[in-house]
Amino acid sequence: MRYKLLGRSGLRVSELALGSMTFGKDWGWGSDRDEAKAVFDAYAEAGGNFIDTANIYTDGNAERLVGEFIAKDRGHFVVATKYSGAVGMYSATAGAQEALAREQSTDGDISRSGNSRKNMMQSVEDSLRRLQTDYIDLYYLHFWDYTTRIDEVMRGLDDLVRSGKVLYVAFSDTPAWITAQASLLAEFRGWTPLTAVQMEYSLVERTPERDLLPMARAMDMAAVPWGPLGGGVLSGKYAAGPASRQGSGVPTSEERKRLAADRVPERQLLIAHEVARVADQLGVSSARVALAWLRQQANRWGVVVPLVGARTPAQLKDNLACLDIELTGDQLTALDAVSSIDLGFPYTMIETDLIRALKTGGKYHLLDNHRA
Repeated sequence: MRYKLLGRSGLRVSELALGSMTFGKDWGWGSDRDEAKAVFDAYAEAGGNFIDTANIYTDGNAERLVGEFIAKDRGHFVVATKYSGAVGMYSATAGAQEALAREQSTDGDISRSGNSRKNMMQSVEDSLRRLQTDYIDLYYLHFWDYTTRIDEVMRGLDDLVRSGKVLYVAFSDTPAWITAQASLLAEFRGWTPLTAVQMEYSLVERTPERDLLPMARAMDMAAVPWGPLGGGVLSGKYAAGPASRQGSGVPTSEERKRLAADRVPERQLLIAHEVARVADQLGVSSARVALAWLRQQANRWGVVVPLVGARTPAQLKDNLACLDIELTGDQLTALDAVSSIDLGFPYTMIETDLIRALKTGGKYHLLDNHRA
């Protein structure tokens, strides 16, 4: 494992972060305590020091387990956790993703949810208690609530840093324009800056390339992508046998049935087939190829620290093996081609030949420092 600086900070984190959403079986899936400890130990033995959790993961049990596991060497590990969600809201749904957020739910406490200063201060104390520590290395706003003012959030996070309860702050699952506004407000008011931004990003989910990733690069924030295997689509489970047998990579009739049953878009299945084809070339798993592609996006977007999660040590070790892979230019081109997205307006306008000519006096091809 190698290490990177987290955004503009001096914080040194391993090049892969360990997600803990699978720690605990409180949602009806995941790892029990012993399995979770084995996963944690395998990650630590590989040199990993960056642990990601959240107050709501497995109803708080994930934080408790992380706190137990890091206790013997707290100073070594970089612990990230999050606030925004109401703890305990997931248990009634047994982990069913389509039912996690209920607008009419009466199960939660409105004062212990959202981005407000009140919930922030309550949540950080609860997380510190569950983690059995007196400080949190990286504290995320988990997701934007469209209610709380930016200055309330950023002043509250700055107060936590000044109190010593939090060392660095970041945003997760928040629109780029809000994150950029927060970052600039903190800079002009002398408050603690954002050092990282977390988002879903993978070969089957490349929409952050429209704004979140360019923003992170421009503002010197580290990108911490979650869902690198696209919810399992890129793990290889949809590629029965070597993809090369499929010739064009078109799904077989049997795979189309599985696709329909799992409600996976056909585009994602085609991407999975191309990942499997590259994996066949290298003699490795599809998961390793998907993670290797994501790691190599650092060449485009600056600091990228993918979040990997696993239910068993064997799954984790396979994911960590992506560190031994360097995809070739041809392999990257093939994966980019099958997974590319339309960036939409205004990019589709300002990157046309006509506009490039207009904005450079016809000398675009002569510029040495033009930006994409």
